[in-house]
Amino acid sequence: MQHIDWGLIEYNKAWEEQEALFAETIRRKNNQEETENFLIFCEHPHVYTLGKSGDEHNLLIDFIQLQTQHAQFVRTNRGGDITYHGPGQLVGYPIFDLANFNIGLKEYIFRLEACVIDLLEQYGLHATGLKGATGVWLDADTKDARKICAIGVRSSRYVTMHGFALNINTDLSYFNHINPCGFTDKAVTSLEQELGAKQETETLKSNLRKIFEKKFST
Repeated sequence: MQHIDWGLIEYNKAWEEQEALFAETIRRKNNQEETENFLIFCEHPHVYTLGKSGDEHNLLIDFIQLQTQHAQFVRTNRGGDITYHGPGQLVGYPIFDLANFNIGLKEYIFRLEACVIDLLEQYGLHATGLKGATGVWLDADTKDARKICAIGVRSSRYVTMHGFALNINTDLSYFNHINPCGFTDKAVTSLEQELGAKQETETLKSNLRKIFEKKFST
């Protein structure tokens, strides 16, 4: 597994870079060549992204208001509905050939969730999935359910792209302008909000890489 950190990168640029790695992995697979697995971490400037099956009405502000928030709006080709990316959020883009791990897409998403759940346990937070939804949640089965990590992926020939967005020191006010992932009755949270202090991201990223290595050992 190759680890790549793009730092702060504009969303469309990151999408373009992902597509290149994704296409090359599929080309190699079609030619029966050995494929590599890339785990990419980055942050984005303020942007709202809408999945291919999402509802644009879940964006609650118009394009003039987007400009005042210094935010973009991008229709993308991942699964899922609308979400927000911005500074203080760790975005992960695994470009994986699932055949290398002998798993299918359902198991892949389960393992993505499990990686984040294991990371949060290191911070004393008990997180789970939520029935009928992707992502990682706190107090999932209660009226206080709140999402801390969104997941939306695309796959072809069992090669993946897009991935997850974990709120660390995220400005959660930006989520007030959308129905996150299409939900109108669920809250969003971050590590900073749950722990009451800003978190150091480099150590967190290192720990998460180690968890991925363990969960996706070939």
